[in-house]
Amino acid sequence: MTLPLVVGVDGSDASLLAVDWAVDEAARGDRPLRLVYASLWQRYEGAVPSTGRERPAERVLAEHIVASAAERAALRRPDVKVTTGIVPADPVDALLREGNNAFALVTGERGRGELKGLLLGSVSLGVAARAHCPVIVVRGDETGLVGLHERVLFGAGDPATGARAVRFALREAEERGCALDAVHAWRCPAREGASAPTEDPAREHEQRAADRLDELLDEAMAEHPGVRVRRTTVEGSARRILVDGSAGADLVVIGARHRHGHFGLQLGRVGHTLLHHGHCPVAIVPQLV
Repeated sequence: MTLPLVVGVDGSDASLLAVDWAVDEAARGDRPLRLVYASLWQRYEGAVPSTGRERPAERVLAEHIVASAAERAALRRPDVKVTTGIVPADPVDALLREGNNAFALVTGERGRGELKGLLLGSVSLGVAARAHCPVIVVRGDETGLVGLHERVLFGAGDPATGARAVRFALREAEERGCALDAVHAWRCPAREGASAPTEDPAREHEQRAADRLDELLDEAMAEHPGVRVRRTTVEGSARRILVDGSAGADLVVIGARHRHGHFGLQLGRVGHTLLHHGHCPVAIVPQLV
């Protein structure tokens, strides 16, 4: 059975952009699309005294939102199978449960009712930090959203956290028919403790980064031999390098370490920075440990 791409919808402009992006993504991968609206309205409806006036119920609003999103997806990509769901639950909890049977979860950068000044909404951040499947937060400019750069950017970190992410990135590049730029950032600490003046610690750290990049890529590339891969090691902050690189990419992919049985946010500094400042959609792919 082909797992669906699940999108959280709430009627906001950001969620509609996420629907557009996700239905294109579903078409590329020949996957079904599932649109999910979640809210705790049932908890509060009974607590509000009746005034005798007719007013739209939250359920009616939810049905309108998912129906409109489904119609939008069908008009954009009639070949994609679309299903919908309305869940009376906290949005983060509901999407996390949906993610247990999803190829990936997709959210907009901020939801309905959240402040315009927020760089990233609480639902998007909570889902990206805790999901056991890949999470894509749809953000950035139009060029990246529609895939005109023809480039997927993979931020390679520790091999222990990137094995699943690199396969996801290669699959994305293959489905898009574009190149994969794999980047490993490195830094050279001060030369304290060097045993001989001929040692070159910068070269040593650069070589170590290249070796880690090779370790991540070589086995995974055998599964996707048609993908053009460009390997780059760059001295500097991974956060800055990947945010800058995302301006010329259609998708940036990084791995994250999620520990079983641990609650709360489990994103590193690179993930946080990309989710708040990336110039294109950001995919967080968990490596479960």
